[in-house]
Amino acid sequence: MARQAEPVGRRAELAWLAEVLAVVRGGRSRCAVVAGPAGIGKTAVVEHFLARHGDVHLARATGMRWEQQVPFGVVDQLLGERCSTPLRAAERLVAAWSTVDRTAVVVVEDAQWADPDSLRALVSAHRRAGNVLVLLLVRDDRRCSAEVRDVVSGLPAVRVAPLAARDVRTLAVRHAGRDLAAPAALRLAEHTGGNPRHVRDLLDELPPESWSRWQPVLPAPRAVAEDVARTLADCRPDTRALVESAAVLGASVAVGDAAELSDVDDPVVALDEAVTRGLVDTVPGHGLLTMSFVDPLVRAAVHHALPPLRRDRLHRAAAEAVEDEGARLLHLVAVAPSSDAGLADRLDDYASGQAALGAWSAAAQALVHASRLSPRRPERERRLVRAVDALVGAGDLAQAAAFSPQVESFPPGPLRDAVLGYLAILRGRPAEAELLLTSAWDACDPGRDTEVAAMICQRRVLHSLSRWHGPDLVAWGRRAVALAEPDDPSAVESEAIMGLGLAATGRIRQARRTCQEVVAKVSRGAQSQRVQLGKGWLDLALDDPRTARRELEIAVPTEYRMGSVRISLWAQAWLARTEFALGAWDDAVRTVEHASVVVDQTGLELVRPLVHWTGAQIHALRGDVETAEAHLRQISASEQHYEVMLIPACLARAQCAEARSDYDGVLRALEPLVRLWPRQGVDEPGFWPWPDVYANALVMTDRAAEADVFLRPHEEVAADRDHRSSLARLGYARGRVHAALGDLDAARAAFDGALDRLKSLPLPYERARVHFAYGQTLRRAGKRREADVVVRRARDGYAALGATTYVERCDRELKAGGLHPRRGVDVAELTPQEQSVARLVARGMTNKQVAVELFLSVKTVQFHLTRIYAKLGIHSRGELAAHYREP
Repeated sequence: MARQAEPVGRRAELAWLAEVLAVVRGGRSRCAVVAGPAGIGKTAVVEHFLARHGDVHLARATGMRWEQQVPFGVVDQLLGERCSTPLRAAERLVAAWSTVDRTAVVVVEDAQWADPDSLRALVSAHRRAGNVLVLLLVRDDRRCSAEVRDVVSGLPAVRVAPLAARDVRTLAVRHAGRDLAAPAALRLAEHTGGNPRHVRDLLDELPPESWSRWQPVLPAPRAVAEDVARTLADCRPDTRALVESAAVLGASVAVGDAAELSDVDDPVVALDEAVTRGLVDTVPGHGLLTMSFVDPLVRAAVHHALPPLRRDRLHRAAAEAVEDEGARLLHLVAVAPSSDAGLADRLDDYASGQAALGAWSAAAQALVHASRLSPRRPERERRLVRAVDALVGAGDLAQAAAFSPQVESFPPGPLRDAVLGYLAILRGRPAEAELLLTSAWDACDPGRDTEVAAMICQRRVLHSLSRWHGPDLVAWGRRAVALAEPDDPSAVESEAIMGLGLAATGRIRQARRTCQEVVAKVSRGAQSQRVQLGKGWLDLALDDPRTARRELEIAVPTEYRMGSVRISLWAQAWLARTEFALGAWDDAVRTVEHASVVVDQTGLELVRPLVHWTGAQIHALRGDVETAEAHLRQISASEQHYEVMLIPACLARAQCAEARSDYDGVLRALEPLVRLWPRQGVDEPGFWPWPDVYANALVMTDRAAEADVFLRPHEEVAADRDHRSSLARLGYARGRVHAALGDLDAARAAFDGALDRLKSLPLPYERARVHFAYGQTLRRAGKRREADVVVRRARDGYAALGATTYVERCDRELKAGGLHPRRGVDVAELTPQEQSVARLVARGMTNKQVAVELFLSVKTVQFHLTRIYAKLGIHSRGELAAHYREP
């Protein structure tokens, strides 16, 4: 019999259940809750879990609404007998389980309908049994009674989570053979709340072409629509009117606005009934002022059920009432029966205003609607091309790519080719972008069409940045600034990036001055996001990571300033590098995790290697080889891709190879960077920290003379720029070279110089790295006591970062040195989470048992335990137990 396919997106829930079962197999019974709304997949998760563990003894029962008041009804299903008291029921259950010669699993489906007496008996019984897992599947909605909530509230629980957009894509392929574009999958996930049942229903009920439309207006599944229709039919007329008006206005609306649109005199009474019926709820913290639909599907069902004439009247009335121009136009678009030149012109004007602010998503939405409402073909085509340009600017590459075949069918021209070239840049296709942008510039007359010419120049700026070619970047940036209006987004972005181009060509002072001038001109709104990205990137390169972190953190959010997702993603990628440099590795991992989701959703391939570089490096240094490899698999850049993709990809591979002491692998990974031409940008100090990694690998593969020759030009440039962190990194490699060539005094001087340059820089990883190489050098020269002190400094630095790979190497160095190791930090200096893990492990609990006790994953427990060992200077669970026994 073929193995049942794992439910989509349920790995975490299945792992949690497996960990609980492991505890039960160890002799500690558990009663656990599997919670989630109807249709979320609780049963599918449990059934797959049971299929994986077919050696258990299984018993089943089901709660039924009409039997909820029947005492011990669920126990009766399990035992075949009716009990009179909870104690008697518990005793009989324990007796029944004691006859089973293997682990018993009891599954109660729809436990929200189970009689409370049975639930109490099950909870009591499992505590008296030795090898039983009781799983209560509970629907966590309004229908769960207070008595049931009271019984299950203190039990370990896993909540089956909504499916993410990537999981919805997988489910669509598996269930319907439909490959959804990322935006359509995201829209479907948001619309259904990630509920697999609703996702499957809509995939079955809607025609295939629905999923290729721009922001499709999705209905509710038929089952939901029918349920909502029945509920509304039972409501008072005022309640129906209030709810219908709210559905027209939005997902969350002011009660007063809905009441005004529906002409309801007493909205509180109507609101109360709508809340009681489970249609809407009041927004927490706002009293009765704001109402929201309990589910996007409820709103969709109400809106779709409106008769056409009533829907038209409500939308037109809403258009008159709302103050926001964008919302007003969307209400009119919702009821436009055919092409409308006047409305299309209004949408075009609105889009132009939003584009001037850099609010590309709003501009794209308006232009798509304007294109479809335009009666004349030339206007339709030009507006759709501009819409694709705005989508690319917003970072919605998947939707832009969905429109690109249509745009490619239009006659060639400067605007069309510039937009398609822009799309090619962000998809990481340099050759295609070069052809399109060259064609666009050759066909453009800057004197007649200044706006398009400025746009092409700005695309050339991005193309040059991605090629990491400073001179071209500066040249095209100056053209863009000269052609565009001063506050045009193209000009602002080009000027912000120009500072990077100047710095990449060694003109540091000019780069700083250019950056300061742009900051002075643009201080708020979406445009400031571009400026802060450029400044943060430059600050990091110029050894000011603290300032860089502030700037980049401000550049990440898009919600309140209508910022660009594309710019936000660049900011997140460099924020992760900044957090890595500052030693905030946990923050960096979180930043990478968030950014990697955005990369997948948007299709911004240009930024993918930069995002995953940091993730790969941190996990490799922490000894999590599996996760590091997963990040590396996300990086597919080669010499046919942009340099801004290739360089971080090579560094990620090299640093992972270095973490496992594979120095031949380091050299192979960095060989494409050695071959790059022109070299000025890639070798400019501060931007891409690769020369020291390459030189160190040369030394470690017995090629010190080659490393000596390789380092000299890099040292000269770094000294000319007076770039401290680059001089420190190169000093680390130079110390290795001197030591390999037998000159210990020169090696000391190089290492001491590197440490001196790092004194005023907040770069803990770089400092630990120099100490480690310095200590190794001293030990190999027979200076054991000096080496012991220096290696301990390296160990402390690595331990604070959680770099367990190098903590272990430091321990080996210390052991090889033959001196007595000293005790690490005191237990009180562990974090609260680490103290909890340490105490439980010291009592003799396994990692799985600790994970269940603290509601963590086993991997997280292992990570904490590794850091605990590193901080305390110990190597085993026995040493940890002894540490806790000490007075």
